[in-house]
Amino acid sequence: MSGTKSFPRIKSVRALCQQGASGDAGADCHDVADTHWLNCGLAPVATPMSCHPQYAATRKSWGINALGTLAVEVEADDGTVGVGVTIGGEPACYIVEKHLSRFVEGQDPRDVELMWDQMFRATLNYGRKGLPIQAISAVDLALWDLLGKLRNEPVYALLGGKVKDRLPVYSTTGRPDIAKSLGFVGAKIPCPYGPSDGDEGLRKNVEFYKGWREKVGPDFPLSLDCYMALTVPYATKLARALEPHGLKWMEEFLPPDCYDGYRQVRENLRGCNVLLTTGEHEYSRYGFRQLLESRCVDVIQPDITWLGGVTEARRVVAMAAATDTLVIPHGSSVYSYHLQYAFPNCPLAEYINMSHSADQVVPYFGGLFPDEPLPKDGFIDLPDRPGFGVTLDKTKLTRPYTRSDAESKTQAAANANRKLPDKPHFPF
Repeated sequence: MSGTKSFPRIKSVRALCQQGASGDAGADCHDVADTHWLNCGLAPVATPMSCHPQYAATRKSWGINALGTLAVEVEADDGTVGVGVTIGGEPACYIVEKHLSRFVEGQDPRDVELMWDQMFRATLNYGRKGLPIQAISAVDLALWDLLGKLRNEPVYALLGGKVKDRLPVYSTTGRPDIAKSLGFVGAKIPCPYGPSDGDEGLRKNVEFYKGWREKVGPDFPLSLDCYMALTVPYATKLARALEPHGLKWMEEFLPPDCYDGYRQVRENLRGCNVLLTTGEHEYSRYGFRQLLESRCVDVIQPDITWLGGVTEARRVVAMAAATDTLVIPHGSSVYSYHLQYAFPNCPLAEYINMSHSADQVVPYFGGLFPDEPLPKDGFIDLPDRPGFGVTLDKTKLTRPYTRSDAESKTQAAANANRKLPDKPHFPF
C-alpha cells in the first residue's frame, strides 16, 4: 500500500515591511494621508489621546501609524510561498527574523498548532499582547496560506468548509449615506468627541449621530465606534442618549484592559436596546476569555491579523459560540472572510472604507494584494483560489533583517532532524 501524500518542509521565513508609502496604507489602515477621513479629514474622531489638546486634532499626530506594515513570506522547499500580513513594520520584522523563524523553518507546514504554541510560549516573557502577537499572527496566516496552496484548497475549506452561501458586509465609514447607496447592509461611524470635551461634546455627539440617522433613514443599521476613548459614566450616558435614535451598537467604548468597566457599563445599560461590542485590540484566547465569561458584550471583534492569526482565532470563535456571543472581526479582509465563512456565529463582515473621502470601494490592504476581493451589493464573495486567494505585490516592501540561506538551513535542520522520544513516560 502507498502512504499518504508527502508534504514539503518549510525552507525559509522572510519578514518585509512598508511604512509611509505615498497613498498606500498597506496592512496598517491608519497609515493614510493627512486629510484622509480616518485621520479626521471629514469630522473629528475621539481617541484615547483626545484628552491631550496637543494630540486631539488628528490621529496621526500621536503616531497611530508609527509602525506600518509587516508582510511575512513562508516558503516551502518546493518553492510554494504563503503570505500573511499585519501591522508592526520594522520592529516586527526583527521579531520574526531573529526569534520566530527558528520555530518554523524545517517544520511540516501542517503542524500549525505546534508552531503557534512554540512561538507563543517563547515570547511570553515579552509578549502575550501587542506587537509580538501581531508578529505571530502574520507568521500564522502565512502558514495557513501556504497550506491552502499546497493542498490546492481555499483556507475556509481547510477550516471545515462553508456554513453559509454568502457573507453580508457592513461598512465602517465617514459617509454612511454613500455606504447605504453602495449596498452595504449597515454602517458604522466614528464618535467625534470624548469626555474631555464636556457636556458640549456630548451634545455634539448626539447631534452628529442624529444628523446621519436622518440622512440614512430609520431602518438602516447605524453603529458608533468609540475607539477606546470613553469612560464608564460617559459611555452609559451616550448610549442612553442615542438609544431613541436607533443606535445599533456602541463599539470599544473603553480601553481594552478595563474589564471591570465593561461589566459595569453592561449593568448600567440593562434593558437598553443598544448592543455592546469590543475586542479589536484584544489578544489571544486569554484576553477574550475575560470578555466572554463576564458576558459584558454582545459581540466580540477580534482582528484576525492581530489576535494570533487563524490558529488562535478559531479557538476564540469556538469559545464565543459556547456563550452565544457573535463574532464580527475587525477589518482583516480575506483573513477574516475565510474564517467567517467557516463558522456559524460569524454572521457579518466588516469592510473599512479606505478611500480618501469614504466614497469608493477600494482594497482594504491598499496595493499589497492587487487581486484582493471587494464587497459588492452588500456581499463579499470569495474567488475559487487556493490559500487566501491573494497575490502579494512586493514593489514597496523591503526586508530590513536579511538572513543568509545558511542560517535558514541550520534552523531548518534543527527542526527536521530533532531527536524523537525513545522512552515513554507519564506526561503530567
